[in-house]
Amino acid sequence: MSTANTLADQGSNYNLGAKVLAKLQVGLELVGMGWISHLCKLVAGKKPSEQLSALKHKLLVPMLGITVFLAGWAFLAPKVNTSLGVIPGPVQVWDQVGKMAEDHQREKTKAAEFYERQNQRNEKLVAEGKHDKVKTRNYTGKPTFIDQITTSLFTVALGFFIATLIAVPVGLACGLSKTAQGAVNPLIQIFKPVSPLAWLPIVTMVVSALYVDPSSWLPKSMLISAITVTLCSLWPTLVNTTVGVSSVDKDLVNVTRVLKLSTWKTITKVILPSALPLIFTGLRLSLGVGWMVLIAAEMLAQNPGLGKFVWDEFQNGSSDSLAKIMLAVLVIGVIGFILDRLMYALQQTFTFSAER
Repeated sequence: MSTANTLADQGSNYNLGAKVLAKLQVGLELVGMGWISHLCKLVAGKKPSEQLSALKHKLLVPMLGITVFLAGWAFLAPKVNTSLGVIPGPVQVWDQVGKMAEDHQREKTKAAEFYERQNQRNEKLVAEGKHDKVKTRNYTGKPTFIDQITTSLFTVALGFFIATLIAVPVGLACGLSKTAQGAVNPLIQIFKPVSPLAWLPIVTMVVSALYVDPSSWLPKSMLISAITVTLCSLWPTLVNTTVGVSSVDKDLVNVTRVLKLSTWKTITKVILPSALPLIFTGLRLSLGVGWMVLIAAEMLAQNPGLGKFVWDEFQNGSSDSLAKIMLAVLVIGVIGFILDRLMYALQQTFTFSAER
């Protein structure tokens, strides 16, 4: 009996381990690092030829592409002279990473010293009974590169959130009603191709007229950039939501009618779960569009994010400006990739796929 129990426990542990490995592999695939699981299997001796083939396509080929790109960049960059000097190569751009980190740490130290001096001064005034002279001010030093990344992420998140609040309900209405779809479709076709550079002056005037008392956490320039992102990024979600809802299996809709489900239950229990894959596809597209639009919006609205950083460095014209701009371009691309992977992970988590 003990031997049978031992074998059963071993089999249970094996199945549990296999499930954990399968979930780990899915997670790594979602973030574009599925090659790690194949490397682990290769080390464990599991089907070496199959794992080597997977590693070739998922690791070696992408690394080869990146290596060729970096080599071409390093070779061609010194041959191009601009008004700001020679195009920096990968080494010069990488050097800026350390300089940006040092600059960020230096600014944080200055801010900490400023608040320390302010607190000491206020404590002294309180001790002397001069409560009316106690003042608290915010540190007004320049934003660092990392601060500007944070600002851009917050701005695009705000714009994307507003776009989602508008696009999903309107898309549901259009998918459920041909009348609503007929009314909204001309507006989609007219406004979808409009450039953010065309929206920005209108948004600036409207926000300036209505948002007369800006709060400290939402400056006017940030709101202008976020609304511009909203106006340019809501269309993919709206269109995909409409298509997803209108393509729900009619038999499922008929079942809800037979069961006499309320409209709210029909939408939440049948329509939304069925349309969710296409809705998430629209959300991924909208987030990508929003991130691209944001940089141009920040340049013109002077929102202290990555767009303003690129514009300021272009205007600055220092010896390091080109390297900083190219670093910003790479950071923008990497963040865009990460945002897409995060949205894809959410899509795989909340939607059903026949492959899983």
